[in-house]
Amino acid sequence: MTGSQAPFRLFRLEVERVVRLSPSLVRVTFTGPELGEFRSGGLDQSLSLFLPRPGQQDPVLPPTEGTDPAGWYAAYRAMADDTRAVMRSYTAREQRRSPAEELDIDFAVHPDGGPACAWAERAEPGDRVAVLGPSGPDNNGIRFRLPEGAEWVLIWADETALPAAASILESLPAGTRAKVWLEVPCAGDQLELKSEADVDLTWLVREVTEASGAHRTERTVEAVRAAALPEAQPYAWIAGEAGTVKALRRHLVREREFDRRAVTFTGYWRLGASEDSLRAEAEIG
Repeated sequence: MTGSQAPFRLFRLEVERVVRLSPSLVRVTFTGPELGEFRSGGLDQSLSLFLPRPGQQDPVLPPTEGTDPAGWYAAYRAMADDTRAVMRSYTAREQRRSPAEELDIDFAVHPDGGPACAWAERAEPGDRVAVLGPSGPDNNGIRFRLPEGAEWVLIWADETALPAAASILESLPAGTRAKVWLEVPCAGDQLELKSEADVDLTWLVREVTEASGAHRTERTVEAVRAAALPEAQPYAWIAGEAGTVKALRRHLVREREFDRRAVTFTGYWRLGASEDSLRAEAEIG
């Protein structure tokens, strides 16, 4: 956790402001004296967010000094479930150095959401959190890696990966072709996104597409299957619900004959499973 070679370290932050971006998206802006050492590389930069439990003012965590990352995480897991901070994975949507050090994290919220969703819904200035984030700009928390030979980009994301997709689109240079599908719960979640690239964007609005009766994964794959794609070297980045990501990757590799190495895929969550249960599965495996 400490030392100049560590790619990640713990940052103590507090809420500066909260903005409702849409019915399903809340942006929380954080600040703190330690943010000067936060080195977000942009794109789909991931971080671990630690939240206090109800009744706590600060997230309860083990000490970091003199502890290696693996040892620190083991100490965190050894703490009592009802005491240790809630940990969730998020994307660093944007970091600003001026006029003040600030970090934006966008939360997908919904009525049956978990503790992080509930926290974002009631967050207010002064609330304190901790972030395990990058201390170097190029780290293994960034998965979008545009190959040198790629001639166009395919992107699919649901609302949980929308902040990452928006950041990626902002990074694409002018002249880059991009075919993009973004799935959101309702029409009001269709944000105005910025990009200098040549972007062909399709919004998949669940309150509309659910009328077909097909499963959400089937709807997504069919939408991409029906599209005419460029006859050129592709690079695909797909992220969101794990089952849909898996099916979409299978379609791209088997049916569209994308090179497996040209498809970056990440399951941000899985239908019917909490992040805690997925972490437990990963540790057992």
